[in-house]
Amino acid sequence: MSQTKTINARRKRRGFRIRNRIKRDSTRPRLTVFRSNSNMYAQIIDDEAGKTLVSASTMEKGNRGAYGGNKDAAKAIGKLIAERALAAGIKEVAFDRGDSKYHGRIAALAEGAREGGLQF
Repeated sequence: MSQTKTINARRKRRGFRIRNRIKRDSTRPRLTVFRSNSNMYAQIIDDEAGKTLVSASTMEKGNRGAYGGNKDAAKAIGKLIAERALAAGIKEVAFDRGDSKYHGRIAALAEGAREGGLQF
C-alpha cells in the first residue's frame, strides 16, 4: 500500500472515531472545526435540530485583514466563536476536530475558545 493511501485511511479512521464518541453525548451542541491551507472555519451545531447555532471563520469581513492560515488567526477565531456562543446562551460544547490531529491550529482554536469561556 502506498504512503498516501495509508495516511488517508488513518485520517478516515480518526474521523469516524471522533464522531462516534461525540454522537454518544448528544446533550451538548458540537463545535466543529474545519481547517484548509489558508483559512479556519468553526461552527456550533445542534445535531438534534440539524441547525448551525453560531459560526465564525477567517473569511468573514472583519477577519479578512490578516492571513487566516496560522495559529494567531486560529486563536482569534476560537475567541470569537466563544464570544458568540456565550451571547447565544451556549456554555458547554463537544469539540469535534474531525479527522485532524489536536495539534497546531486546531489546538490554538480550542485554546482560544476555552479562554473565551467555552467548556469542553
